[in-house]
Amino acid sequence: MAELVRLTSLLPSSNMARWEYVIRRELSFVKHTLATTKKAKWWSLFSTSAESVERARILSWIDLVDANGYTRERTLRTLADAAPNGFFFALAARRLNDWVAQVRSAARETVPEIARVTNPKHVADAICALLPAWSSWGRMDESDSQTILNLIAIRGVASELMDRVISSPIGPMPQVFAQILRTSTLDEHLTEIAMRAVQPAVRAKAYRVLLLGEATWVEGARWRWTDVRYCEGRVEKIHGTRLLTIAPVLLDVLNAAASDRSSIVRGVASEALVREMNTPGIPSLALARRFAEDDSSSVAERGKFVLKKLGESAISA
Repeated sequence: MAELVRLTSLLPSSNMARWEYVIRRELSFVKHTLATTKKAKWWSLFSTSAESVERARILSWIDLVDANGYTRERTLRTLADAAPNGFFFALAARRLNDWVAQVRSAARETVPEIARVTNPKHVADAICALLPAWSSWGRMDESDSQTILNLIAIRGVASELMDRVISSPIGPMPQVFAQILRTSTLDEHLTEIAMRAVQPAVRAKAYRVLLLGEATWVEGARWRWTDVRYCEGRVEKIHGTRLLTIAPVLLDVLNAAASDRSSIVRGVASEALVREMNTPGIPSLALARRFAEDDSSSVAERGKFVLKKLGESAISA
């Protein structure tokens, strides 16, 4: 189970759906067996129906994915203890996208209560498993989304998430980080994340947020027709933004990003220089010369572009 929980935190939410399918199929088989086998013959004193067996059964965390919506709702309202691990807490949180409205309502009421008594490490595991794909949850409304975002602010969860954002060497951590930035919980730690995160894509995201002064994330997707006559179109991502609650020093961030060991991060710095080349206090010429000699062709091209623009400006002046 420990290995399952660890893998869950590294894999996309679609794998959680697969696990739910497997568990639900096995539950259905077991309930059918209980209702028909001779071992359950004593149930005939009351009723031999599967419904009777279902009502008398002691519910557990596994029942969160039961095929019966009444059982899923009753399970959520029955569970009062801490989740034993991140996998089971993720099963509870996924009920916020359940296909039964009453189950979603029960999840909104009970998931925060379960989270508050659950080990923050387990909550963080579940959040890391859910956030990469949760923007595709079509049944979830604004209140359901806010329920998950509120989990990040629970004491201890934010520090656990920050540790994962910084230390995770693999997995969809850039997507997780982007979704966490819907809240201001990690704003004051963005500089540390930008400098210490193991994954270059995470460092690049942190630097981009600091250089822009705003956070962006994917909220969902929509279909856009490009040619209705031929039924041609494409899926477009819908992005959300918010301003940061901190005011980083632009030059310090730019210099740090320009010195990063990854060309992905230096690319973010070169993009920022193109935007800020005329900003007072920015040593644009020195940075442009530095970027123009970079090993990355895209970074070097931006450096040469800035040098050309600055040369044109000097001539025109």
